[in-house]
Amino acid sequence: MKTKKRILYVSQDITPYLPETPMGNISRYLPQGIQERKREIRTFMPRFGIVNERRNQLHEVIRLSGMNLIIDDSDHPLIIKVASIQQARMQVYFIDNEDYFHRKFELLDKNGKFFADNDERAVFFCRGVLETVKKLGWAPDLIHCHGWMTSLIPLYVKRAFRDNPIFSDTKIVVSLYDDDFEEKLKDDFAKKIKIPGITPKDLKHFDKGHYEDVLKGSLALVDGVIQGSEKINPNVEEFARSLKVPYLEYQADKETYIDVYNDYYKKILGEDTE
Repeated sequence: MKTKKRILYVSQDITPYLPETPMGNISRYLPQGIQERKREIRTFMPRFGIVNERRNQLHEVIRLSGMNLIIDDSDHPLIIKVASIQQARMQVYFIDNEDYFHRKFELLDKNGKFFADNDERAVFFCRGVLETVKKLGWAPDLIHCHGWMTSLIPLYVKRAFRDNPIFSDTKIVVSLYDDDFEEKLKDDFAKKIKIPGITPKDLKHFDKGHYEDVLKGSLALVDGVIQGSEKINPNVEEFARSLKVPYLEYQADKETYIDVYNDYYKKILGEDTE
């Protein structure tokens, strides 16, 4: 008997946990819609400090917490929390850490300044998601990434974890949004990313630390690209369209996009689309 395909959603923004945005809405309603189309889903986001734990009834998952991730020779405890969107019968897992995610802002401080450690926060988030999925023993057929903070997922899955049975057959799709940042990530960003299985060649884009470079490094390893915003960085768009992977155009119709995405998944997964 054929089992349900498993789709893992990794997003830096999910409604209603953060102020409403187009990315947040897609990351909220797409997993629900795909689950209703008979697929198994899991959904992850960072536990930014502005997420109201009491209102959204977050609680720690003790059996998944307690691991330490080493970034730049420092140990950082990984805390996993979970909340339910009752009307969607859907759980959202949160990646948490006191050093990275307890400030009351997302990516910019109260003065609108880009956090200096956003590079490490991205590394911690992406590694935290994948380590948690490994601990769950839940092998995804497809991972769908939303937002630049998820950019390291393809690198870790396709390089560092490619021999791990949880990820050995996983396809990856990235949605591109208008989430540019003008700042440059720290010069040692590539060094912080590196774990066994990742080569200097894999890091050539990430080494530069600009938004365009980070996205190019991510896209170089994906199986498909979706244009999630009507307008995206033109250089990133050009690079994405140059790849030999299926490119799904921006879907303006909010009534039909879930079915379009689901058909796109079928194409990526090699399923019969008849």
